[in-house]
Amino acid sequence: MPASASAANGEKISVLFVCLGNICRSTMAEGVFQSIVKDPSSPYYNLIGTVDSCGTGGYHIGDDPDSRTMATLRANGIRNYQHSARRLQDSDFKSFDYIFAMDNSNHSDIKRRYNSKGGGVKAKVMLFGEFSGTDRKEVIQDPYYIDGDAFEKTYEQCKRFSKNFLAATFPDVSTTTT
Repeated sequence: MPASASAANGEKISVLFVCLGNICRSTMAEGVFQSIVKDPSSPYYNLIGTVDSCGTGGYHIGDDPDSRTMATLRANGIRNYQHSARRLQDSDFKSFDYIFAMDNSNHSDIKRRYNSKGGGVKAKVMLFGEFSGTDRKEVIQDPYYIDGDAFEKTYEQCKRFSKNFLAATFPDVSTTTT
């Protein structure tokens, strides 16, 4: 996986996580990713600039993340995460190096919007599950209507995908402290 032009030039890269409503999966991914890259003891500290999340739909604009997302993050030691839901904007395609969709439907929606821009965009739009670490792309199922350990599974996927993305983007960075 080649690094973005920003990473190749030694600039900080920016990452946007996208799901449907921006209260469960994308916020979980943002919280997990931030906990890795914003930790001063992380080998990735100072390599990542902006980290954000949004939704393809405007159902929850201005809302806090789902309480189950926040409970899962706290249970895994992430206690300082805050976010207000927002919708994907045209400017995101120019502002972010990577835009990660949580599932195939989100990916299709984002790609359709991306392709309508006709140029002048820098974002690389991908399914976050391309960094599953397996020989297949994984999707992150929406845990909103699922009982049981769905939020914990979402957390595990976000953590694994984040680490795999960082290792692929910055192959020369030591990960002995993560």
